[in-house]
Amino acid sequence: MPTTITLVSHALCPYVQRIAIALAEKGVAHDRVTVDLAHKPDWFLAISPLGRAPVLKVGNAALFESSSILEYLEETQPNPLHPADPVERARHRAWIGFGSETLNDIAGFYSAPDEAVLDSKAAALHARFRLLEAHLSRGPWFAGERFSLVDAVFAPVFRYFEIFERLGDFGFFDGLAKAPAWRAALAARPTVRDAVARDYGDHLAAFLCRRNGALARRIEINSARERLSA
Repeated sequence: MPTTITLVSHALCPYVQRIAIALAEKGVAHDRVTVDLAHKPDWFLAISPLGRAPVLKVGNAALFESSSILEYLEETQPNPLHPADPVERARHRAWIGFGSETLNDIAGFYSAPDEAVLDSKAAALHARFRLLEAHLSRGPWFAGERFSLVDAVFAPVFRYFEIFERLGDFGFFDGLAKAPAWRAALAARPTVRDAVARDYGDHLAAFLCRRNGALARRIEINSARERLSA
């Protein structure tokens, strides 16, 4: 009897999304359960030592931390997403780390308390994407024609900017060509689109409003304008 695999997720978590994308790309049959991390159920705390998503339940075992889960899937499931060459594989793992660091910069951006900090965080993100641009292939994916775990990691990174760019011109990708093209290719890929629910944008906007920072004020202003024009 096949081992049952369940992805325990959160509606917004980018680390969950990378696992969902990898599972879909590999064609791994699995269930998915979403938890509210603001009100963590006891069963979730029992399987997640750090109280965070994602958790991958494999039979009676529970795996946590997205990097470990990705490596488990690479070792046990078909359709590898890592390169076969050890040097290239190590390089990809480094860029996966870079993707996680980019998420930290994004958190700094959406948590900015005022416009000055918001602008400085936007500039930091532009600098990060400028560095990334210099290491991208000609596309469509990170390393060329083959979709990899680096692509699975950056797809949730780029998804944030769909709502950020509705709130202002922050220049995240100014002067860049390959990074925006990669972003567009990822957004169009079915496994990326299906990694989140259809109401993801609404959940993200609500989350940003709860931060009570500069972006929250922009959302409030935009909403007021939409109400007046309706």
